[in-house]
Amino acid sequence: MLLALGTAGVGWWLYQRLNNNIHSISLDGKGGTEEVDASGRTPMNILVIGSDGRTSPEDCRLGGGCSQTGVQSSGNADVQMVVHISADRSNATVMSIPRDTMTRIPACKDNETGRTTSGYQGQINSALEYGAACQVATVHKLTGIPIDHFLKLDFSGVVKMSDAIGGVPVCVNDNVYDTYSHLKLSKGGHTLKGVAALEFVRSRHGFGDGSDLGRTNTQHIFLSAMIRKLKSADTLADPTAVYDLADAATKALTVDDGLGSVKKLIELASDVNAVPAKQMTFTTMQTVPDPADKNRVIVGPGARRLFSAIANDQSLTSGSSKRSLAPTKPATSAVSTSQIAVTVKNGTTVTRRAADIAHALIDQGFSSGTTATNAPHPEATTTLIYGAGRKVEAETVAKALGLPTAHVKRGTGTDLTLVIGKDWLSGTNYPGSSPSLSAISREEAISGSQAQSAEEDKTCAKVSTFKTVSLNGVSMTPSQAYVAARSQPDSAS
Repeated sequence: MLLALGTAGVGWWLYQRLNNNIHSISLDGKGGTEEVDASGRTPMNILVIGSDGRTSPEDCRLGGGCSQTGVQSSGNADVQMVVHISADRSNATVMSIPRDTMTRIPACKDNETGRTTSGYQGQINSALEYGAACQVATVHKLTGIPIDHFLKLDFSGVVKMSDAIGGVPVCVNDNVYDTYSHLKLSKGGHTLKGVAALEFVRSRHGFGDGSDLGRTNTQHIFLSAMIRKLKSADTLADPTAVYDLADAATKALTVDDGLGSVKKLIELASDVNAVPAKQMTFTTMQTVPDPADKNRVIVGPGARRLFSAIANDQSLTSGSSKRSLAPTKPATSAVSTSQIAVTVKNGTTVTRRAADIAHALIDQGFSSGTTATNAPHPEATTTLIYGAGRKVEAETVAKALGLPTAHVKRGTGTDLTLVIGKDWLSGTNYPGSSPSLSAISREEAISGSQAQSAEEDKTCAKVSTFKTVSLNGVSMTPSQAYVAARSQPDSAS
């Protein structure tokens, strides 16, 4: 969608027509601030949001579920992708955040609807009910990654974009029928347009393990194929096709006011277009099951490395150096992290908070003697307490976790104790921070993140082998459902 705008040479009247298509809202400064690199260049992070909102008759028709409620006023962020464009515009990373992630939603107010929340622990996609700026603030709080802009599109937007591009080529490794999204495809390659494209990107029961983790992978396959097609000469050489794409894109998108004009969108499109497909890496935030609900997930210990790599503008492409490409700050101490053991205490009501942080520290190279336990009573504020002669070690721990110096206190004992308070209910780096970590390899950052390049054109979506769908009340695999529903037409030829 961005590439379409970047190639549109239009007259003034056409420019104004496209400009009038755009709906923009304020971010209210909730996404944090980027740091310039050594050459004075600034990286960019954009949160791409796919809404499941039935906020128009067309979206009700496409998404269903409006028979009782009618047209709705809000929706959830069923797709969340942090798109990172490097400061030198040589590479990009796209990180998906599963919609089932449990986290802390901050206090928010939607200036368009007036809806407010004082903050709560909940599923991350629900933040969109309080406006796109709230979704941005939630992702920033969770990851510590500054978010400069957002792009939001709904069901009809996906349909319009896939139609405007002439369809998106994808393949599936087996017959698939997702009885929930209604996607039905035979094994092999297909060009998906309109509703079929929407069914593909919405399908969570058809692929992988039938969860949202499988869906993020198929969405990466779809977007990679779209990027390759937009970059192809046949697509970009046709002025009519380019205008249709630009018209569809501007009508489909809601953006922040920092992108609220065709000129600004074209500048962003040019930045994206400058990155070769082989230098675009798609990843999914590492997760582990939520101890409180096996059907939900929480941030996995390895995710902190991925967050840090993105926040520190590190390339994650296969040709990048094994060491961090981001300039690292001087080490606080000559003390090896492997010699630093921390006692982590849970002063929250969230199960395993101390264990999550302790595991994250060990994962980062701190002593395996780091332990987790419960605090004697709840604490409002997270505090790192150090004993005599351990100030430098405490500063090293604080930097690794992104904990502000105001939270580091001198104690009376000799231990190094981190008490997790109610101000840090999720994630493994302190909310709103971008921790300064030691150099890490690309392999460490992407481990367990389903990383793939946008250039990979032979990757087929893997159909689930589990009984994730139901037909006529009988549970079965998506491939079995395909055979059982012979009378049901396929979504695409």
